[in-house]
Amino acid sequence: MKPGIHPDYHPVVYRDRTADFAFLTRSTATSDKTIEWSDGNTYPVIDVDLSSASHPFWTGRQRLVDTAERVEKFRTKYARVQGGKNPS
Repeated sequence: MKPGIHPDYHPVVYRDRTADFAFLTRSTATSDKTIEWSDGNTYPVIDVDLSSASHPFWTGRQRLVDTAERVEKFRTKYARVQGGKNPS
């Protein structure tokens, strides 16, 4: 590799707290938080919302998502104007 043009590529732990699952991989991502891994070394840790351990496709479980707010935003955005006219 040409020196000075590539980002720092180092070991990082990604942790899914909802599923109590973590894995060690290499990445350019950084974090101020650290974790001691089973090999005795300390690595930066990045918390994620979803992983293969908690994703509904892989687990077969549905996650409760707040859709009411999205529905209201849709209705507000595409509400019909009184009198049947559509603003354009």
